[in-house]
Amino acid sequence: LFICFRMVEPLEYYRRFLKENCRPDGRELGEFRATTHFLSSGSITTADGSALVKLGNTTVICGVKAELAAPAVDSANKGYIVPNVELPSLCSTRFRSGPPGEEAQAASQFIADVIENSQIIAKEDLCIATGKLAWVLYCDIICLDYDGNILDASTFALLAALKNVQLPLVTINEETGLPEVNLKQKSPLIIRKHPVATSFAIFDDTLLIVDPTGEEEDLATGTVTVVTDDEDRLCSVHKPGGSPLTGAKLQDCITRAITRHKEVKKLIDKVIKSIKSK
Repeated sequence: LFICFRMVEPLEYYRRFLKENCRPDGRELGEFRATTHFLSSGSITTADGSALVKLGNTTVICGVKAELAAPAVDSANKGYIVPNVELPSLCSTRFRSGPPGEEAQAASQFIADVIENSQIIAKEDLCIATGKLAWVLYCDIICLDYDGNILDASTFALLAALKNVQLPLVTINEETGLPEVNLKQKSPLIIRKHPVATSFAIFDDTLLIVDPTGEEEDLATGTVTVVTDDEDRLCSVHKPGGSPLTGAKLQDCITRAITRHKEVKKLIDKVIKSIKSK
């Protein structure tokens, strides 16, 4: 009977749970799904760094590929970071094969904004020789299984993968002017900030629930994603239309995002430490 009710009147079905301050999957309104990180430089053998993140049933993998290129003329002392989020038809029936859809494009832009606003990596650190040579980091984020909250999962995966990157030493031969790569001497990227995204779905214009599933996103009247860093600084607020938020509600989101940041940072540090000790 409940299954039929859920199929015919999904919103009303959810409201009955929300009135009791819980959700159909058993979580409280402010409770996140279990987050697991599997970091391994060998999980994608062709990548310079990679990470797989599972947020509930949403599974995302990020591979970072580093290449050499000439810096842009107007940014002679900077390298590049090029993110791309893919939502293939393989991960959910809601996505189609072919060129990137609207949601994938929006997610790619969101990740680009997070990189820029948080200064996760200083682009100057990617410069090898001013005006001559710099690193380009291609960050490919692919969703393997979609069940909502792609932005949080993608941000986690990006951060974890970047912390996993090891770049070889590159110098320019003064006589030939050509780059020389020393694969035996590698060093990690300098991660300056640790941005963490925390997403909320808005129900009936007023009720906030964290870490929404795909079904919850479909039934919500709006969503908002708050990105914070290590210093409890607000990096960005992403709100693609929908129900407006009062100042008090937004402040509540920011407070909860700061708490969430500490949990995620602790989790990533723990996994990195366990890998280094192996």
